[in-house]
Amino acid sequence: MKALITGASSGIGRDMAKELSGKGYDLVLVARDIERLNELKLELKTNIKVESMDLSNADNCKRLYDENRDIDILINNAGFGDCGFFTDTKLEKEIQMINTNVVAYHILTKLYLQEMKKKDSGTILNVASIAGFMPGPLMATYYATKSYVVRLSEAIREELRREKSKVQISILCPGPVNTNFNNVANVRFALKGLSSEYVAKYAITKMLKKKFYIIPGWKIKLAKIASKISPTNLVARVSFKMQNKKIEK
Repeated sequence: MKALITGASSGIGRDMAKELSGKGYDLVLVARDIERLNELKLELKTNIKVESMDLSNADNCKRLYDENRDIDILINNAGFGDCGFFTDTKLEKEIQMINTNVVAYHILTKLYLQEMKKKDSGTILNVASIAGFMPGPLMATYYATKSYVVRLSEAIREELRREKSKVQISILCPGPVNTNFNNVANVRFALKGLSSEYVAKYAITKMLKKKFYIIPGWKIKLAKIASKISPTNLVARVSFKMQNKKIEK
């Protein structure tokens, strides 16, 4: 069995690699930081292939698929965020974010899903966020990208159900996690973050049990319920206050 993990050089991706390798999976690990990928490779005991690649480039996504078609599990994990008023954040960074968080997920999900449907087997785990269920003032672009991942995955799940396909799709929707994300996004967490080790183990366990919504932490489960039953404008106001506490002063 073989799994491909994007964004595997640090954080949740790195820890999911350790979990799957510990379960005997061979891995294809993808990230831009080749040194950290090679360091991780030395820690793992199964067959590991590393790919240094910038997935914000659509051609790289297609090349990754062409070179690694025989995959049983795809984990779309690469991504980053940014924080600030929409008119103040940098357009170039946002375009790169959309390309990484949305376009790369879309391309890889489509190509690998087509391959998996031919075999009628395989699993896709798209790493989204609790942010995907609500508006996110001060992190508008990031929240919008995660909403895309959630809605795309929900639609695909229904299509697979109607086709009686054995291919599985899941989405991981954590809240704050102690990774390098907040440094890249220029924020500090308003809530205490879960460890990436815990989130990774939880995610892999639930994914292998064919759980669709994978939401670690009871506070985040409550947040999902609250966002569903509350008026959108109220959710946006609460979200703004939460984001405003996170901005690095």
